[in-house]
Amino acid sequence: MSLAKQLSHTTLNKIINRFGLTETGSPYLTLHSPMSPAPVGELRLFSGGRVHQLVYIGLSVPPIGLDSHMIFAFTPPDSPLPHFTLDSVLAGPHFAFHLDLIPRVDLGANLAYINELFEPLTPIFNATKTIEGLTPAHLSPRQYALMSPWMLAYRANESAFSQIDEQVEQFLTHWFAIIENDISGETLASLSSSDLAERDRRNRAAIFSPEVDPVWGQVERLVGAEMGKKMREILRGDV
Repeated sequence: MSLAKQLSHTTLNKIINRFGLTETGSPYLTLHSPMSPAPVGELRLFSGGRVHQLVYIGLSVPPIGLDSHMIFAFTPPDSPLPHFTLDSVLAGPHFAFHLDLIPRVDLGANLAYINELFEPLTPIFNATKTIEGLTPAHLSPRQYALMSPWMLAYRANESAFSQIDEQVEQFLTHWFAIIENDISGETLASLSSSDLAERDRRNRAAIFSPEVDPVWGQVERLVGAEMGKKMREILRGDV
């Protein structure tokens, strides 16, 4: 098992076990490619409790050296609780990852929300930058704008990637506490008025847009345009 798969599956199982999630299908989708006679991956779908939907996508294509694993844990559409995401990838000899809590409100207009939910991540964010062997991922300003400023998105050599378990664990522990304890009443009362569900719909449509994220072009070359579209519909919450 690659380091990328191990990190992803360990994280996935922690979320499933913490909230007692139930899986739909086994898997929900099996992914096929003209590059391989055998399936090249799967999309798994879970739900339960305060986690509205947990989506895992794994793609493993040995002929091109790809082992990619994506987790998105979505809170309810009308909730201000942030989503959790981890993407861990082995491509050839190189690793990459992104780790984030996706905000549900406009951070620029909600300082109390920042202070309670995101500022505690600052020491982790700063410590990660000191790990030797990490280089910033090639993301566009649009991609950064759609996530949080605390997102960790890096390419890594094997040594550096083997050291990020602690960062993932700290983000996950912080997210667990937010989900289980909820946002304080003071912060909730301070939130600028907004349609949380509509903002979430628009945010997820942008995050998973092929126009914004070129990785979808690569995914569709592997599994086809129709399956790529279906995967995005699930991630956007359209199904």
